[in-house]
Amino acid sequence: MSPLSGVNGGGAHDTNGIRRVSLIEQRPDVEERAVRTINAEQAIRLRAVPMRIDAGRLHVAMLDTLDDAAADEISVFASLPVTRHAATETVIRDLLREHYGTTAAEIAQRLTKGEQQADDLVANLEAIDAEELHRMAEQPTLINLVNLIILEAVRGRASDVHVEPFEKQLSVKYRVDGVLVQQSSPPKKLQPAITSRIKIMAGMNIAERYVPQDGHITLRFEGRKVDIRVSTVPTIYGESVVMRILDKESVRLDLAHLGMREPDQQAMQRLIDLPHGMVLVTGPTGSGKTTTLYAALSKLYDPSLKIITIEDPVEYELGGVNQIPVNPKRGLTFASGLRAILRQDPDVIMVGEIRDKETADIGVRSALTGHLLFSTLHTNDAVSAVGRLLDMDVEPFLLASVLEGVIAQRLGRRLCQSCKKRVPLPEAVRHRLAASEHGLFPGGEAWGPGGCEKCDNTGQRGRVGYYEVLEINPALRAGITQRLSAPDLMKMTGSTYCTMRRDGLIKASTGFTTVDEVMRATQDVEEAR
Repeated sequence: MSPLSGVNGGGAHDTNGIRRVSLIEQRPDVEERAVRTINAEQAIRLRAVPMRIDAGRLHVAMLDTLDDAAADEISVFASLPVTRHAATETVIRDLLREHYGTTAAEIAQRLTKGEQQADDLVANLEAIDAEELHRMAEQPTLINLVNLIILEAVRGRASDVHVEPFEKQLSVKYRVDGVLVQQSSPPKKLQPAITSRIKIMAGMNIAERYVPQDGHITLRFEGRKVDIRVSTVPTIYGESVVMRILDKESVRLDLAHLGMREPDQQAMQRLIDLPHGMVLVTGPTGSGKTTTLYAALSKLYDPSLKIITIEDPVEYELGGVNQIPVNPKRGLTFASGLRAILRQDPDVIMVGEIRDKETADIGVRSALTGHLLFSTLHTNDAVSAVGRLLDMDVEPFLLASVLEGVIAQRLGRRLCQSCKKRVPLPEAVRHRLAASEHGLFPGGEAWGPGGCEKCDNTGQRGRVGYYEVLEINPALRAGITQRLSAPDLMKMTGSTYCTMRRDGLIKASTGFTTVDEVMRATQDVEEAR
């Protein structure tokens, strides 16, 4: 710890340099000279606000007073010993807004203040050499700009940040609850510097601008670790950058929290309790398949079980689970990795995705030889998984023997529970509901978005899953052996089988989502049937 941090400050300080006062629950008076000792990016990242300088010490309101690294950084930056004061999250948020109301847009504007912007300044990006890009990317204010773009995305619950170059504009968008939201655009002239700064943070080659690259950033936000997967691809106007934010603390790996209703949870539990067999989760990219598998493994975890996964990439670290990232460049594919896993004497195996005949064949045989195997597949609904595996030349009698269950899913936006309100069903929606579905909405009313501070006046906060859980019964096993079509297999699912659309409409009728969201997310499934 830095000698400036006041570990042994004496007086009314404990051994951690924390002032022995009650928790600050109302906004305190703050001196402007104290505020200026650290910058906006630091204050937002560390969740700390200097309040005053008294007797040569800097008194700082902190959300986490036990964060020694944050106190050290403030102390070194301010060249003053620090006394820490605990404050509530509301107080910290109000102080940050009042005294560090700097946004990424404001910093970008400041960077170009007084300078004439030329539309063709970056038309010939190849003329900028790597050394110049390094110099531009290491400018302190530019570093703060990129940091704030990322921090604002994390704070805004974004899953992705898109930096897209166009002819006369550099576009920044956040994907929040599955929808892209346009942000204030930095000046086009900053494009090479912003792109290079992100690539430096991700450990990528900034001199290479004409081939796709992948990288990784790890940062700490409000005391927790956030992983960011970075991808760049060349376009005609420069490199398009996408940063995927993997914030483990913001994801609760719990089936009920993900939106799975009690009957489906019970079916999932029966599948999880099986000693061996194959369980698949299907849906398009971005439908939450991996998160569902992680939730199942978390529920399944027991120290007496050997659990191994092979993924592309490893999105979240699971305690007590051996996780392997695929590396095709070094010959580690799903198929070769799965072969190696079988020599590790596992009880439970998770394969990130069954993409080809070889992986499907090894997966089926591993389930046949006493392992419980979980994997994902890209199909529209649950019963279509059977046809997809048969198309990969899996023998029907083997598939019928090992397949135990298939979960299909989609994601829709979740209504903010603080401001949702009753609304009449739009006429366009009424016509799309089947006769049996109208009974879910008595009086022709459903739930719709309102708008409050908790959801930034959008009426939506988070996402909820729409699920269909197919447990393989004897009739279905016989149908698989006979290579029956998906519509014929659907007839054998039983009267209690609940489709994704039905599951979503049940949730819409109880105020978890809207009918429009259900229709949007499940229309491809209903059209296919």
